[in-house]
Amino acid sequence: MISRDEFRQIMDNGVWHQNSSLIQILGLCPLLAVTTTLVNGVMLSLATIIVMAVANVAVSALRNLIPHEIRIPVFILIVAALVTVVDLVFNAYFHELYLVLGIFIPLIVTNCIVLARVEAFANKNRPLQSLLDGVFMGVGMLWTLALLGGLRELIGAGTLFSGIEMVFPALQGLQLLPADYPGLLLAMLPPGAFILLGCLIAWKNWVEARAAARRPDSRADSSSDRASPAALADGA
Repeated sequence: MISRDEFRQIMDNGVWHQNSSLIQILGLCPLLAVTTTLVNGVMLSLATIIVMAVANVAVSALRNLIPHEIRIPVFILIVAALVTVVDLVFNAYFHELYLVLGIFIPLIVTNCIVLARVEAFANKNRPLQSLLDGVFMGVGMLWTLALLGGLRELIGAGTLFSGIEMVFPALQGLQLLPADYPGLLLAMLPPGAFILLGCLIAWKNWVEARAAARRPDSRADSSSDRASPAALADGA
């Protein structure tokens, strides 16, 4: 079992406080290359979530049986087997999307996010906690890639959910800006992704700074700091 506080800590760390894209800055290769549309970013993130969650559970369950000296090759073997399954599923059921994502599905094997969580968390914790860590770390990656992909798609082409028909054939993407919108090529290129990623990191830091300033203990500390020089002057 898992306590509510432990569950919340794992969730907060994965989704926000230790966000793999905005804090740890891991997995930049798919982040820059795949997030040209919201759909691409979401589907690659979902594939990564499945691999991370199952790999974490497998490693956690086998951690006492894996010799420490060969743990990294064993971890990679487990992740590679899971990625192969996901790759075959995408090829069978989402073939058009599979062709778009291309090499980035097999490259989940070498994704620093997956191996980092397997080594840092799953190898030291119980299966349930490891499952939740994999899921919420993936969710943190998902909302980041979805937001980045949506911004790049909107700025670069004026559309949203372009390519959704590759996943749900009955649906179509949205044309949010006028049809004659010329688009911004920079947003669709890796340099544009770097710029928008930097803006997202700055936004997250700004949100956390505002939240810290609003905490009562922060205000109390700042008030005492401001009062100290006056108190010293009175004492003098």
